Amino acid sequence: IAKEVAKLLEMKAQLGTDEGKHKFVLKTPKGTRDFGPKEMAIRERAFKAIISCFKRHGAEVIDTPVFELKETLTGKYGEDSKLIYDLKDQGGELLSLRYDLTVPFARYLAMNKITNIKRYHIAKVYRRDNPAMTRGRYREFYQCDFDIAGQFDPMIPDAECLKIVHEILSDLQLGDFVIKVNDRRILDGMFAVCGVPDSKFRTICSSVDKLDKVPWEEVRSEMVGEKGLSPEAADRIGEYVQLHGGLDLIEQLLQDPQLSQNKVAKEGLGDMKLLFEYLTLFGITGKISFDLSLARGLDYYTGVIFEAVLLQQDHEHLEEPLSVGSVAGGGRYDGLVGMFDAKGRKVPCVGVSIGIERIFSILEQRLEASEEKIRTTETQVLVASAQKKLLEERLRLISELWDAGIKAEMLYKKNPKLLNQLQYCEETGIPLVAIVGEQELKDGVVKLRIVATREEVNVRRESLVEEIRIRTSQC
Repeated sequence: IAKEVAKLLEMKAQLGTDEGKHKFVLKTPKGTRDFGPKEMAIRERAFKAIISCFKRHGAEVIDTPVFELKETLTGKYGEDSKLIYDLKDQGGELLSLRYDLTVPFARYLAMNKITNIKRYHIAKVYRRDNPAMTRGRYREFYQCDFDIAGQFDPMIPDAECLKIVHEILSDLQLGDFVIKVNDRRILDGMFAVCGVPDSKFRTICSSVDKLDKVPWEEVRSEMVGEKGLSPEAADRIGEYVQLHGGLDLIEQLLQDPQLSQNKVAKEGLGDMKLLFEYLTLFGITGKISFDLSLARGLDYYTGVIFEAVLLQQDHEHLEEPLSVGSVAGGGRYDGLVGMFDAKGRKVPCVGVSIGIERIFSILEQRLEASEEKIRTTETQVLVASAQKKLLEERLRLISELWDAGIKAEMLYKKNPKLLNQLQYCEETGIPLVAIVGEQELKDGVVKLRIVATREEVNVRRESLVEEIRIRTSQC
């Protein structure tokens, strides 16, 4: 047997291995996806609403490299640091793909010695996460960030960030939502009075952050079993983290015999009260909830933290209600820029990140369910011909329209049938057809057809651009 096996192995070696012959699978990498024209049309619509909101609030736009030095990113994300994508050494620098847009922003401020800016940044970020594609969780995804950096009076910029979240979520009409608000100082004070050792603050914080996904019992057993917290301390935390409300709860906690004695918590509660007063002036407190279970896992937050959550909705036309969780989050991070500054100079910052991928997945599902036809181009007019041998005339006219800034198309055939040209407009949603024919050329006019009503009007060639503009502005 041994001889035969040896013979077979020798034959196999002569034949060569199967390497390089395996079937190549055409797919996108795990946690990524392609977006076709339809998806991109939905995305562009959402981006437009978000950018116009950022601009309405006076933000400038910046961009930063897609990868940073590895040391720029390490130690900024707490337990999530393990999700950073490291790149192979390519010529002497250890690099990592950016994990979010906040740390690169802080690096940008420190590097350029900027102490005052209001900026937005929309770009892709990368996380070596376990993807849940249906819920809009990817390994490559867009973030839309708005941040205010600078030394200002307390809670004014923070209130504006919450107003921005409220405006965007209302504008995108995603359904009912609530913006949960808390403060890292209130959390730290609460941990202190509950008997959590300083060294365990951050790790207990990331346990509390799971409360929106798992019940208190599971979080408690993680704190006690895995993280070594005493059962008494865990139970005390349990009493606090199940509280949520508004100004009334802030007043109640300011009177709390233990919390009111803690300097950090008292400071946080004082600012929270001020924040709610500003939010009342903005008229948005109906959607805001002061929630003591909100912890947000990132290490760099120092003050107010917030998260917008879509509330469960039962749509008759959907098999199951959409549950996508958090769609925006942010907070104050006053120490991050100082971590990059040689002299440790701090630049106070507060910002918000819109969870655009989750928003996209809702908009896509909603569109699928409604079967609404979505246009993937912005073409205003199709240049068509009624008879043969008019290609030159079509080319001449379409060139005039393009030069005048009109979005125009034509079919790439010498002699297309008029019916085919009209059908193309129906299929793609082009609202107008500019028809050139022999008679029209003699008369110096163009026949303009309104696709929806099939009405046709003769327009003088020199007035055509203006006529198209007027008619498409009404569409």
